[in-house]
Amino acid sequence: MKNFLTLLPLCLFILSLTPVTHAATLKIATLAPAGTAWMKEMLKGADEIEKKTGGRVKMKFYPGGVMGNDQSVHRKIRINQLQGGAFSSSGLTPIDPNIQLLSLPMLFNSFAEVDYVRARMDERIKKHVADNGFIILGISEGGFARIMSNRSMPDMQSIRNSKVWIPEGDTLVQHTYDTMGITPIPLPMADVFTGLQTGLIETITSTSTGAIAFQWHTKINYLVDLPVLYVIGVLAVDKSAFDKINPEDQKVVIAEMNKVFSALDKINREDNINATEALKTQGIKVIQPTPEVTKEWKNYSQQSIQKMIKSGIIEKSMVDEIDALLVEFRARK
Repeated sequence: MKNFLTLLPLCLFILSLTPVTHAATLKIATLAPAGTAWMKEMLKGADEIEKKTGGRVKMKFYPGGVMGNDQSVHRKIRINQLQGGAFSSSGLTPIDPNIQLLSLPMLFNSFAEVDYVRARMDERIKKHVADNGFIILGISEGGFARIMSNRSMPDMQSIRNSKVWIPEGDTLVQHTYDTMGITPIPLPMADVFTGLQTGLIETITSTSTGAIAFQWHTKINYLVDLPVLYVIGVLAVDKSAFDKINPEDQKVVIAEMNKVFSALDKINREDNINATEALKTQGIKVIQPTPEVTKEWKNYSQQSIQKMIKSGIIEKSMVDEIDALLVEFRARK
């Protein structure tokens, strides 16, 4: 016993020098169905993370919306049933509304502008969200969303007279439509197909890939060829859960997810361009807006952005940064 007591301090000292292994499983909810390109890339990234961390960090995905809508996912994150989710920008609005800065209405005129701004703003946005409690592991391009409807939408008044859907909880689109005099009908994404089928809604704003993936395109007849907003998807995890992973393993997670989302940006852009062409060849009538209608959209969009700044929904300084980058890029062109 005496020898044991003599050796005890030495044993404790040696243990204190031994690195502590921080094992973690990040459980992630997503609406993406199993088998999609998004899920395939995520699973490849998860395999690499597990391999390179020696099994200390694992990622488990719950695809197809089995964990419910965004509100349900946030609730499950709060009680530690989940550690993160794949959200649209509107899905992270309760955490930090500035996540929607890249999706401001009529912000971008081209993919070239998108690439220029994102190369300079993605990390800035990630840091802002991290300060509000979530780590963004990746931002992926969803593409440009357009107005789609089962009735002709040649001008703003025809949209006002329509039953317009917006995603449940999407404050940015809600404020934009309020400015335009449009009274939208908020629904979860899971209810959009039924809404179109029953006539509860007639008009949606969606990317082409989204419309095809969720079969919404089977219930629409017209597409207004005007990219009204740029859509992003975000993979985000609770910061308190991420902080439990040791710093070296955190670097591995971030590096591997950067590779995944770089690949996804390329895949999603190509898919969205192809999907837009597919819609145009499947009997959907394409409406080319007149210059006057386009100008009207831009004017209302600018008004809605200024209202969101004044009401404190988004930060003026960050909007100004993006505006300055666009001015810089357009001057070069």
